[in-house]
Amino acid sequence: MTSSARRSIGDLFATFQREAFRLETLDDYSQSGSVDAYRMFREGRPKPADYNTDWLSEVRGHTDAGRRMYRVHVLSRPLTTYLRFELGWGYVTNTTAGEEFYILDVTERANPLPDHVGDFWLFDGTTPARFSYDAGKFAGADVLQDDDGPEYARYRDTALAHAVPFADWWAEYGE
Repeated sequence: MTSSARRSIGDLFATFQREAFRLETLDDYSQSGSVDAYRMFREGRPKPADYNTDWLSEVRGHTDAGRRMYRVHVLSRPLTTYLRFELGWGYVTNTTAGEEFYILDVTERANPLPDHVGDFWLFDGTTPARFSYDAGKFAGADVLQDDDGPEYARYRDTALAHAVPFADWWAEYGE
């Protein structure tokens, strides 16, 4: 299979060799993934012991094999309720499996990324997959051609150049 356009996002997670990078740009993913956990968070209930175990297992498998998984989340303060959940439960938990997180806080500065850049994964620096959402609900992934990889690698590099490690940001702004 030579064309990345024919691969699914699942194929890309199963076959990446070096790194998987994620850019997150939204303040609300509440209808995607951990919907029940988010409800528990809003209700003030404790994080379940088995929270995110499937993702943790996948990340740990990759990181134990020497593959890097990392993200930059573009956000501004004050945090939405969803972002308090995602960062406080999700990021804090996922770091235990070796996933790395960075925050590009645009509260007091302009976003260095172009306005049209949305959420995406970039696999091995070459294969991008754009994600779309509708009111916090995942609406699909569009795996692009490897020819688009350099453009998305530039977005990755720009985001990382302006981001700070999550632990540092969370120590200052976490709630």
